[in-house]
Amino acid sequence: MTTFDKREEAFEKKFALDEELKFKAEARRNRLLGLWAAEKLGITGDAATAYAREAVAGAFAEGGDKAVMARLGHDLSAKGVTEAEIGSHMGELLTQAIAQLKAGI
Repeated sequence: MTTFDKREEAFEKKFALDEELKFKAEARRNRLLGLWAAEKLGITGDAATAYAREAVAGAFAEGGDKAVMARLGHDLSAKGVTEAEIGSHMGELLTQAIAQLKAGI
């Protein structure tokens, strides 16, 4: 194996690890976002966990972050929460999710 082949393999492994971290971080962020939305809606306990799971299922079924934003925007509009607030909170929770994953939490 040449040096070039080794470098290429290393870059491919790093890319795969980065993509895995990105997927896990977004999934965790979506769960945290669903729990945050449930709290805003006054849902607690197992019902909050179920709501969070259902609310972010659209990320996988319907098209990612836009689907999650639309669902939560619809649900939270009655509480006066804007999509801009949801988007801002999404960014904060992504940072928190990455930190949790890196810390092994």
